[in-house]
Amino acid sequence: GSEDPPTAVNITWSSINFKTILQWQPKPSGYFYTVEIHGQTSDVKRKCIQISETECDVTDALRNVKETYTAHILSVKPAEMDNFEEPPFEVSEKFTPYSQTVIGKPEIKDYSQKGSQLNVVFKDPLTPYTFPNGSFMSIQDIFQHDLEYKLYYWKDQSSGKKDVTTKSHNFEVSVDSGKNYCFYVQGIIPSRRENRNGLESRVLCTSVGRNILDEYGTEVFIILAVIAVAVITLAIVLPVVLCKRKKAKKARAVREKELLNGV
Repeated sequence: GSEDPPTAVNITWSSINFKTILQWQPKPSGYFYTVEIHGQTSDVKRKCIQISETECDVTDALRNVKETYTAHILSVKPAEMDNFEEPPFEVSEKFTPYSQTVIGKPEIKDYSQKGSQLNVVFKDPLTPYTFPNGSFMSIQDIFQHDLEYKLYYWKDQSSGKKDVTTKSHNFEVSVDSGKNYCFYVQGIIPSRRENRNGLESRVLCTSVGRNILDEYGTEVFIILAVIAVAVITLAIVLPVVLCKRKKAKKARAVREKELLNGV
């Protein structure tokens, strides 16, 4: 006859590169949570049984990444753990890993700029899923031809951005010789309606012919100009001052000699 415990609210799926975490509220008091993953064609899988946390890593229960799942968050009282009656629960929104997981940041392995050619080599993000030999699958292994990559590049200290697309793991683009370029890589799944664009890699820049003015801009030019003017001024003024002092010293010596002769 006791009251049922509260059911979960604000249930959300958080997934990057197929690592998927389920989160909800509130923090339980006097009861526990158990998570059930229901697939359209697969058996029910129980995860995070009788926990007092409000999140659960459900990655292992979503191995069929093209299937659509819902999560049932059960609110279980300690006294009812052996009860055959179903405890109160809340159902999440539907989640399909293949169409909803976020594509993570690609890793830039190598890059170079030789003459008018910019070469960028990168690596796919890995997923938590493995091949039979134990090696981790990349997102390319799962998405196959649905995945492509885009390189965004621009002249250093310029806002004009260009882009090229590839389904391989390297880019070769023509650039202006002797000019430095910055760039980043981003995974894209054009067939998606949402989450089409993945996370951006870090921005890197080439350093062909880079000099101190490229690094620090006009501030250094101004400082160098001030120093140059100071040096030139000193070179002109110092001899004049020394010459005047020499003449004054000579005139004083002559006066002293005349005074001595007068005596």
